Amino acid sequence: MRWTGPWESAALLTIARVPARAATSTRGVLPWAPLVGLVLGGIATGVAVLGERWISPLVGAVLAVAVLAWLTRGLHLDGLADTADGLGPLRGRERALEVMRQSDIGPFGVVTLVLTLLLQVACVASLLTVDDGWLAVWSAVAVARLALARTGLPGVEMAKGSSLGRSVAGTVTAPWLAGCTLVLAGLLAAGTARDPGALWRLLTASSTGLLAAELLHRRARARLGGVTGDVMGAMAETATTVGLLVAAALLS
Repeated sequence: MRWTGPWESAALLTIARVPARAATSTRGVLPWAPLVGLVLGGIATGVAVLGERWISPLVGAVLAVAVLAWLTRGLHLDGLADTADGLGPLRGRERALEVMRQSDIGPFGVVTLVLTLLLQVACVASLLTVDDGWLAVWSAVAVARLALARTGLPGVEMAKGSSLGRSVAGTVTAPWLAGCTLVLAGLLAAGTARDPGALWRLLTASSTGLLAAELLHRRARARLGGVTGDVMGAMAETATTVGLLVAAALLS
């Protein structure tokens, strides 16, 4: 991996300003996405905890979701809405890809976006009232970027006309992805050292989030012929939302 990779990943996946000469391609975007997720998750979790302590869990949850959307320029949320419009109605592959490339959002996208944000806020608010809930918020954001990195493995099909898909295809190796997964699991273990039960609940939530993203990936592959940038964003939001939902159910 080139060591400009973290800058390339931050340049595309966040609002961060990076040195122009350090982010000249997208080859490092997916390999370093989990690192970006750790940073984004830490910031969102910090905002959530402060909001909960100063005002209320609901305010903390809204602030966390809002800050995360701002830090990512709403990139993944836009991908979620476009993917819902493409996969929702019964239409052919070419028409679905055409709809996803359009700048407007259809009814399927609007409903999916609203319900997803409401669910994220409700789950974060619930998690802020329990022990290790903050860790569940942080891990859900980080795990979502593992789902992103998964799309860069060799052999992953990219949909016709996806320029981002072509540029990041095959940029992630299986050992690299496994290493990122182990690092995240190790951080969760360190955060729950006093409560092994909490570790297993968090690992279950994270695994379920990744499974949900994988199911979406399979659906996109069957319907669209492969992955697009929008599908990647949708996978990230799916992993985040399902991870938060399962964590809220298990920890509450």
